[in-house]
Amino acid sequence: MTTVYVPLDTVAVALDANVVADQLSQAGATVIRNGSHGLAWLEPLIEVEHSDERVAYGPMTPTTVTGLIADGVLERPLTDHPLCQGPIVDHDFLQSQHRLVFDRIGHDSPLQIPDLADVLKALAMPPDTLIQMIETSGLRGRGGAGFPAHIKWRTVRDTEAPRKYLVCNADEGDSGTFADRMLLEGDPFRLIEGMVIAGHATGSNHGVVYLRSEYPVAETLFKRALEIARECNLIGQNVLGSDFDFDLELFVGAGAYICGEETSLLESLEGRRGQIRIKPPVPAISGLLSMPTVVHNVISFAAVPAIVRLGGETYRDLGVAPSSGTMSFQLAGNVKRGGLIEVPFGITLREIVEGYGQGTLSGRPFKTVQIGGPLGAYLSQQDLDARLTYEAMAELGAGIGHGGLVVFDDTVDLAEQARYAFEFCELESCGKCTPCRIGSVRGKETMDQIINGRASAQEFNMINDLCEVMDRTSLCQMGGMTPIPVRSAMERFPEDFVQETSA
Repeated sequence: MTTVYVPLDTVAVALDANVVADQLSQAGATVIRNGSHGLAWLEPLIEVEHSDERVAYGPMTPTTVTGLIADGVLERPLTDHPLCQGPIVDHDFLQSQHRLVFDRIGHDSPLQIPDLADVLKALAMPPDTLIQMIETSGLRGRGGAGFPAHIKWRTVRDTEAPRKYLVCNADEGDSGTFADRMLLEGDPFRLIEGMVIAGHATGSNHGVVYLRSEYPVAETLFKRALEIARECNLIGQNVLGSDFDFDLELFVGAGAYICGEETSLLESLEGRRGQIRIKPPVPAISGLLSMPTVVHNVISFAAVPAIVRLGGETYRDLGVAPSSGTMSFQLAGNVKRGGLIEVPFGITLREIVEGYGQGTLSGRPFKTVQIGGPLGAYLSQQDLDARLTYEAMAELGAGIGHGGLVVFDDTVDLAEQARYAFEFCELESCGKCTPCRIGSVRGKETMDQIINGRASAQEFNMINDLCEVMDRTSLCQMGGMTPIPVRSAMERFPEDFVQETSA
């Protein structure tokens, strides 16, 4: 009986992957639901196994898979078929990547328990040695801030407290980002492994994964992965035969973007409205339930097993120090080949947009790419040769954020995008501080005047003043980062803001 791999990833499911899987099963195939390899433009991408070789076909539809079955795809490889992609591991989109976090995804069921050698190796190491390894590796938070991970770990380790916690921020809300979802749907054990290792290093015996409510497939899979992890003693008492106890639970949020901010997330976990906390104290000293807490995003924790496996020095030598290791970049928007790539820091924007992405889907000229989510900077054609490192992006007034890249062609109006930044802040603000709560509304109103051609120099000055106030005085990055897309749009694309002569 022929084995066929059909992804259960949300993108594939939205494109009828479940129907395709049922058709293949009814035709007599053994169907294994796997995670996505990250080639989103080819989803649903099925792989048919023949003589230990997996031949990929995509994108599939219920109609095209019926034709494939009729042509005999379950009996022999159809290498001349127009939808045949060959062995997916040889595809050019994957060949040039360097996958450490996403290396297992797509190869088997996400609920297949993996080799746990990295965890066993870490549990045999003294906690201080582990933290030193993380420091040597140069691992920085992959959620946006780029804060050195070892500082959080060591602070929690050294802070005296009756309990210590790990919190994983899986409230992935930035536009154009889907790395967390792909990992949780394709390899949930990678996150569990990373959190177990971090718990051992920091002296934390309890972890919580805070998942956004819009990820029902990830929720279902992660719950089952936790059950399997307990059955295999990856979590629970005496983890994998050691003297370390570690429990892990899943908490599903209620859909607030502001809960992507670590202190708002902690408030939500404690049963209160998601509002930011004033810092200090930082969560590493007083976090969940006022106990020392490491808060990382999914990819930050998931990077840890590879560091243990490779060693801190080898991981550090990837990328362009001090931007060390690999980063998962997600390519979306008006782009021909959208998807996820994992590469060392230092790749250029051009290599991603024009190389991996192959330019705009519309075929029209490229105009801008927004990096770092809805509050990220808009970069122009002149910026495409910039390297993707924390430092190079900072020089451009941008940030890498969670690695999301959204491409636009020349039909986009950057004045409208600047207005959207203010509106987004207005809708998602927790309302605790005045600059964010009121500044976003005034900014949106002023942008309306500019867009409608009713503005004079006074309105442009007001935008500049609002951006400065929000940047300097907002309590968190919700308001503090809203000026980034506005300023970058106005500086790089001033022609979109030229108003008609006012009467």
